Amino acid sequence: MPDDQSKTEEGALRFPFPEVPPFGEVVEVAEGILWTRIPLPYLLDHVNIFLIRDHDGWAVVDTGIQTEEAIATWEGLFAGPLKDIRISRVIVTHFHPDHIGLAGWLCARFDAPLLTSLSSYMSSRVISIAPATRASQQYFDFYISHGMSEEVAGLVAIQGNDYLRRVSDLPLTYLRLVLLDTLDIGGRSFRVLTGEGHAPEQIMLYCEEEKLLFAADQVIERISPNVSVFAGEPNGDPLGHFLRTLRQLRAEVPDDVLVLPGHRRPFYGLHQRCAELEAHHEERCDLIREACAKGPKSVAELVPVLFHRKLDPHQMSFAFTETLAHVNRLVRRGEIATVQRDGRLVNVVAG
Repeated sequence: MPDDQSKTEEGALRFPFPEVPPFGEVVEVAEGILWTRIPLPYLLDHVNIFLIRDHDGWAVVDTGIQTEEAIATWEGLFAGPLKDIRISRVIVTHFHPDHIGLAGWLCARFDAPLLTSLSSYMSSRVISIAPATRASQQYFDFYISHGMSEEVAGLVAIQGNDYLRRVSDLPLTYLRLVLLDTLDIGGRSFRVLTGEGHAPEQIMLYCEEEKLLFAADQVIERISPNVSVFAGEPNGDPLGHFLRTLRQLRAEVPDDVLVLPGHRRPFYGLHQRCAELEAHHEERCDLIREACAKGPKSVAELVPVLFHRKLDPHQMSFAFTETLAHVNRLVRRGEIATVQRDGRLVNVVAG
């Protein structure tokens, strides 16, 4: 249970649970709310899973990715600390594989309904039936148009195909969650909030009475969630959507909620963390504006401005589309312009 004495000094984020639970173990973060973690095969090596005591079982929030290690971790939980429990419903915050990957597996195992947003359900279903070669060609052309070499684009463009291996088949039916819905879970009343930028219509759950916010990947300690441009919407403004969601959270949710995020530790200090994330992205916009002031830059040339380490193809796909998100935000604000030169798109300071 949270202990106010474990909070750090005023002005910093406060962590009632300084240590994360090892894989295969659970921690009670509030009465009838459990926290566990499922491993991921990435640099960010885990996703948080929360279980809420329901009227006739437990509702699970997010599921982990479809890998042998993740399934083995769930099996260990069901044989150990979660022995004999029944999953009454599976709530998925968004369609990224680390959150939706084992939703179908859990729903089938417990004959439990799936609850998520229309965007999450349909995005996952569409990706699962889309021809991989066609999608890869679309991304290849997308990367090339913004200055990436054909060799690198060929490697990066196939990263999306991994989705098909990381997500189990979803149920054929689901219950749609919509902004401002009220969801009763075990006598607790949760207001459904949605966030944009990291994923379309990302579901968050806010229990006003107990000051709990299941924040998914919208607000996380220490790291900023990836905010990327989708190849099907190359001129989209996900960063603008993300920043607007942060402002809405600060306006509509009190600062003293316990934030239960999709990764890393639960914390107090929602408003401060929202402000830190806004400042972080403004700093990155400044870096891009300064680089473009020195001469025309493609998005491929701007990636090293924001990401200084060597990137593998998986990391490059995220870095490239996140860099473009900052470019598109600056274009929307009229601070830089995108023009075509020598058959590729480059960015220059406007005016």
